[in-house]
Amino acid sequence: MSKTFKDIVSSAPIVMVDYFAEWCGPCKMLAPILSDVKKELGDSVKIVKIDIDKNQDLAAKQQVQGVPTLVLYKNGEQVWRQSGLLPKHELIQLIKSYQ
Repeated sequence: MSKTFKDIVSSAPIVMVDYFAEWCGPCKMLAPILSDVKKELGDSVKIVKIDIDKNQDLAAKQQVQGVPTLVLYKNGEQVWRQSGLLPKHELIQLIKSYQ
């Protein structure tokens, strides 16, 4: 059974969704940053990557205009959203502020 988007963003107390594309330079730069964030914060955050080219309907429904776009969910509700590249310390501060 495939999970719905709502299931995914509700699957942990804090979920960060990274909308990306394979052809996107900043997305490639963001990947190791998100990996470091996950290493540092561990199970306190779930990070989900969504390829907008493979999930065009979802990206349109979520009104993703550019990549990378990061969206933070707390208990299944969107609490923060920003497009572009962010440094690791800002992402960690952001996530911690919602814990």
